[in-house]
Amino acid sequence: MKKSVLFICTHNSARSQMAEGFLRSMYPDRYEVASAGTIASHVNPYAIEVMKEIGIDISNHRSKSIEEFKGRSFDYVITVCDKANETCPFFPGKVHIHRNFEDPALAAGSDEEKLKVFRKVRDEIRAWIEENFGKGMIDSKDVSSFSIEE
Repeated sequence: MKKSVLFICTHNSARSQMAEGFLRSMYPDRYEVASAGTIASHVNPYAIEVMKEIGIDISNHRSKSIEEFKGRSFDYVITVCDKANETCPFFPGKVHIHRNFEDPALAAGSDEEKLKVFRKVRDEIRAWIEENFGKGMIDSKDVSSFSIEE
């Protein structure tokens, strides 16, 4: 049976969308995945572009509010930014994991400078997902390296 995962960030526009795209693409047989924001907005075009560069299409994703998932329980609720971790109301999950990633939407400069920041964050998210979901650390009993609220 697949485990359910919900990634949460503030606007569900970049970090949580990329995390959802990675987990859905890399381990579709092991996890049922969704993402949401404390405030829904839109999927950032730079996030769509940098994911497309590595063959993952998130252009059909839409920004969702955590309100859409009220009453639903998840095996893992993962906040990917400090603000969401602080402002997210209690959300039913067997395990709450917090892993902050830099907000690439705050990047300034030219399109290429912004894309550079989005690529850096994308690669950090991919490495974290590979390490924790790919190697099964998330599913192990020892998750002491995470901030966990049960």
